This record gives sequence, structure tokens and C-alpha cells, in this order.
Amino acid sequence: STMEETDREAVATAVQRVAGMLQRPDQLDKVEQYRRREARKKASVEARLKVQTIQSQLDGVRTGLSQLHNALNDVKDIQQSLIDVNKDWRQSINTIENLKDVKDAVVQHSQLAAAVENLKNIFSVPEIVRETQDLIERGELLQAHRKLMDLECSRDNLMYEQYRMDSKNTHDMNLIHTYFGDIQKLSEELAKQLWMVVQRSLVTVRRDPTLLVSVVRIIDREEKIDRRMIDRKKQTGFIPPGRPKKWKEKMFNILERTVSTRIEGTQADTRESDKMWLVRHLEIIRKYVLDDLLVAKTLLEERFPPHYDIFNKLLNMYHQALSTRMQELAAEDLEANEIVSLLSWVLNTYKSAEMMGNSELSPEVDVNSLDALISQNVVDQLLSKYMSTLTSNIIGWLRKALETDKKDWIKETEPEADQDGYYQTTLPAIVFQMFEQNLQVAAQINEDLKTKVLLLCLQQMNSFLTRYKDEAQLYKEEHLKNRQYPQCYVQYMIAVINNCQTFKESIISLKRKYLKMEMEDTLSSSHTNMDATLDIIAKEGCSSLLDEVFMDLEPHLNELMTKKWLMGSNAVGTICVTVEDYFNDFAKIKKPYRKTMTIEAHRRVVVEYIRAIMLKRISFKNAEERKEGAERMIKEAEQFRFLFKKLAAGSGEDTEGLCDIIEAIAEVIKLTDPSLLYLEVSTLVSKYPDIRDDHIAALLTVRGDASRDMKQTIIETLDQGPSQPNPNYVPIFKEITVPTLTVPKLLK
Repeated sequence: STMEETDREAVATAVQRVAGMLQRPDQLDKVEQYRRREARKKASVEARLKVQTIQSQLDGVRTGLSQLHNALNDVKDIQQSLIDVNKDWRQSINTIENLKDVKDAVVQHSQLAAAVENLKNIFSVPEIVRETQDLIERGELLQAHRKLMDLECSRDNLMYEQYRMDSKNTHDMNLIHTYFGDIQKLSEELAKQLWMVVQRSLVTVRRDPTLLVSVVRIIDREEKIDRRMIDRKKQTGFIPPGRPKKWKEKMFNILERTVSTRIEGTQADTRESDKMWLVRHLEIIRKYVLDDLLVAKTLLEERFPPHYDIFNKLLNMYHQALSTRMQELAAEDLEANEIVSLLSWVLNTYKSAEMMGNSELSPEVDVNSLDALISQNVVDQLLSKYMSTLTSNIIGWLRKALETDKKDWIKETEPEADQDGYYQTTLPAIVFQMFEQNLQVAAQINEDLKTKVLLLCLQQMNSFLTRYKDEAQLYKEEHLKNRQYPQCYVQYMIAVINNCQTFKESIISLKRKYLKMEMEDTLSSSHTNMDATLDIIAKEGCSSLLDEVFMDLEPHLNELMTKKWLMGSNAVGTICVTVEDYFNDFAKIKKPYRKTMTIEAHRRVVVEYIRAIMLKRISFKNAEERKEGAERMIKEAEQFRFLFKKLAAGSGEDTEGLCDIIEAIAEVIKLTDPSLLYLEVSTLVSKYPDIRDDHIAALLTVRGDASRDMKQTIIETLDQGPSQPNPNYVPIFKEITVPTLTVPKLLK
């Protein structure tokens, strides 16, 4: 530190001085003398230093005292001055109040200064108004707006000055307002031009984008002026006439109206003028909306300030307008196909890639965040209306289809045949084509509706088949009243039978195509019902056709087992030819039913033949006649066997056994040794255990050589015999009744 350095210097100096004093040895004796001398010097220096210090302190005190003295004098002066000012101020209060006139003059002066400033503007107002009007008419909107702003500015400043000077003076305010009256009209004229551009903005943006940009700039400037004026009103309470103009808000309102009109205006046709009016209307809407939004996104957005958020606002407007339009359409009295068109458009098309889901609109348009165009409630109402309309339509269509089909049944020309040569009518095709169309339509909307429509179709099909069955029955009954009519009864009955098979196949394919596997169970019972009804129709049809055959065979069957027959009539030959002839037509019946027909015909021929035996129309007189009759029976059984083998060709049906019954009966009749009769009869009974006593009695009567006792003995003995029928044997005798003999006949 500095102190230590000073100490070191002092010591060094002292050492030098001592060294100077003690250079010779003799000087050492004087050390004490030197020490005293140095002590005296030191004491003298210290005394001098003390005096100096005291002197400087005294000087400082003197200066301080003199300053305090001065300050005291100053304070006294200030105090005196304040007293004087106070006195003057009290005297001048009255004078200030008398200066109001001066103040008013100042205000007036400032107003006059503003008026002078505005004078050149004021005098040129009419001229500027004319120029502005010309600019508007020439479409130079930006320049027109600049001049309009200048005019408004002059008017507003004058009015503001007037307001500040005398806010209650309405007369002067009105004077200014009237003088600048044309400005309001100019503003409206300009606005009219702006709104025309805004209305056509989607077209203008392509043809004359600069014009649109000008319009947007004008609107934006007006917005800023509006804000300024509103702020000033908060501070001063003054706002010029016609403010705020709210042109931005008006612009959006006009856009909104334009969008609504654009969508409503797309309906060119009505149902009366065009059945497809709605489809066309919706397609035009889809196209317009997509085009407009693409233009809005690619061109319009960049012409507007970002805070206008123009694309999203437009998107919203279109969505709202569409929603309104769809609700209006939903409230109309729509037909079934129109309901489907509407729902399909609302639920599917709207959010599809053909419209809002278009890739060029993303990411701005997110279809998942778009609200539904119509509420679920309205959708449900439309769907239920659709289902009820469809139900009555289907009932009507089915009824009409059946009526049309019935008209065909009485035609004099044969029905059409399919590619395999089977007779058919157009009924199944018409019915299932109608079902298909409605299912395809329902599928456009959703799975659920498709399933509902399928259930409806099958349910109606079920009722329809019952009517079909009744109509086929009536057809048969009408024909029986006069067998000559209708001319093609057999062919049309065959077509009805074949239709049953087609219906069965169509139901299966319809379910396979339109029904999910898990729904299969809910329908199985109605399907079983329909199959059962179809089988009944086909079965009744087949049986009525066989009735036809046997009505024609009746005279020939009546000839069997008569004298004429024994003499050599050709009844069986005619029977075979007639059956074969009918079966040429029956070849047009589809396989499963044709097979049943052949078996049934075979069976009925044999039954009728045995019935002829049991009618006891002949009783052989002798062994010769019995032999002849029995051989004829065996020969005829062979004819039948040959015929039915031919008819059943390829069906692999074993019906040989039926003709065996005729042969077995012939053997009983042919037998020459009466003692073996019991054995022969018991063999017959064991083979065909449904033979009753009256059958045996009738058989023995035809044989003609058994007494009553013998008959009785045989019958009584037979009851104990065992039976061993063929396991495939279908009882045949139980269908055959034997006429009972009247008393006179017994007595003969």
C-alpha cells in the first residue's frame, strides 16, 4: 500500500542521513549530540504541522457561516415575494372571469381557420361530386373512392368542428349535412357497383382479378375508417352520418345471398316436365359447388386479406345453403325413387371424391368434420316414407304382374319356352327384375336399407305366392267348366309349374346376392314357407294336368274288362297313345316336377286298370275265357311297362313293380286248378297286404267259378296268413273301392 511505501522511503532517507553523519570514527562520539539535535528538529516540524491544520479548519468554518447568512437573506426575500404574488392573485381573479369573450374568440378563430382551410374544398364540392360520379360510371372505382373519401373527410371535419363548438346547434349541422347531401348518394352508387362485383366474384376473379382486388381494397379502407370513427365517438361522442358503413359485413351478406340463389337456381325442371328432375337438379348442384369451391381455393383466396378467411367463410355458406336446400327438398312430397336419389346424394355423394372429398380441396376441406346436411331425424322420416311407399308400390307391381300374366293364360298361342325348351311365362323375370332394381337402389344408400328392402321383397313374395296359388286353382276350375277353353290350358299350366322352379331358384340367388350370411336365419322360416307354397302350386298343377289326361282316358278305361274288351277292343292301345301324346307336352315341364308326373301317371294308370277289374263288369264263363282274359291282361301290363319305361327314360326310376300287380292278378284269374286257388290268392295277399276282403271277393267274382262258400272259406283262411311285401311297395289297393252288390243282384 502507499503507506508502506512512504515508510520505506522515510527509512531509506534516514539511513542515508545517518550514514553521512557517521563517516569518520571520531564522529561516533557525537552520536548522542546528533540524536538530541534531530529530536529538536522533529519537535519543531510537528509543531508547525499542527498550527497549519488548525488554520485550515478555521477557514472552513468561516466560509460555512457566511453561506448560512446569505441563505437566510434569500429565504426572507422569497417569503416577501410569495406574500406579494398572493396579494396580486387575489386581486386578479375577477379580471380572469371577464376574459370569457377572449376565449370564445379563440375557439371561433380556430373554427374560422379550419373553415378557411376547407373553403377551397367546400367551394369545389359540386365539381368533385360530378367527377366522382363520372369515375363510378366509368368503373374506375379506386379513384372514385379516393375522391369520395376526400369529400367525406371535408364534411366530417366541418361537422366535428361544429359539434365541438356547439353540439346542440342542429340547424348548422343540418346546413352542412344538406350541402354535402350528394355524398351519401355517391356512397350508395359506389356500393352498388361493389356489390355487383362481389356477386360475380367467382366469375370476376377469372376474367378481371384486378377489379376484384380494387373492390376488396375499397372495402378494407372503409373498415379502417369505420374503426377510427367508432374510436373517436368513444372519446368525443361525435360520429358522422352513415357511419359505421359495415361494408365488410354487407359483402359477406351479399356473398351468402349469392350462394343461396346459385343453389336454388339450379332446379330447371319439375316432375311434370321431367321424371328425372331431382337427379338432374342434384347433379347440377354437385358440379356448381365443386367448381365454385375450386375457384375460391385456387384464385379467390389470394385476392382477399388473410384475416377475411374467405375460403372457409364461403365453404360455410355453401354448406348452409345446401343444408337449407336439402331440407326443402326433403319436405316435398317425394316419390320412392326420388327419396333414394336425395338420400344417396346427401349421405354419399356430398362427402365423396366427386364433391367435398375432391383431393384438390384438401386439406382445407375435411369431410369428416363437415356436419350432416340433414338431421338423422329427417333421414329416418325419409327412410320410413320410402319403405311405406315401396311397400305399396311392390304390392301394386306384383298385383299388376299377376294380372298381366293371367291375361297370357287365356291366349290362343303357346307360352314362350326358355333356352332348354321348358315352357314359362315372364312373371318370375318381371318380379325378380323389380326386386333387383329396388335392391340395387337401396344399396346406394346403405347396407341396412338394402337388408330391409330384401326382407320386404321376400315378405311380399310370400303373400304374392298365396295369390298365385289361388289364381292357378281358379284357372283350373274355370277350365273344368268348359274343357275346350282356354285353348292352351295344358301348356300354360306347365308354364305355371315351371315358374315355381324358377321362383325357387331366384329366391336363392337373390338371398345369396343381397343377404349377409348372419341374416340367413331370420329368413329361413319365410323361405321354407315360400318353398312349401311353391311345391303346393306345382303339385296341384301337376295333378290337374293328370286329371286332364284321365278325363280323356275315361271312355277307354270304361271299356276295360267288358265283353267288348274281351272280344278284342283296342282300349289300352288308345290309352297308351293318349298318355304318350300328353307326355310330349309334359316334356316341357322342368325335371323335378316331370319325374313326379311320370311316376304319378304310371301309378294312376295301374290303379285305374285294377279299379276296372274290381268293378266286376265281366265274369268269365269258362277256363277258355279266363285264359284269354288273363293273357290279354298280361299283354296289356307289358304295353304299360314299355310305355312308362320310355317316358321315364333317363330318370332312373324303377316303377316295374306296378305292372307286376296286374300280372299277379292275371295269374289268379288264369289258374286252371281251383284247388290251388287258395294258394295263389294267399301269395297275392302276402305280396300286397293292403288287399281287402272285398277286393278278393270281387276278383273271385270276375274269375266266375268260385261258389259263395268257397269265397268265404278262402277269405277267412287268408286272415291268418303271414305277409311279406316288397319293402318298396306303396299301398295301391287302399285307393280302390269295390261297388257293393244290391240285393236283387245277390239273389240272381
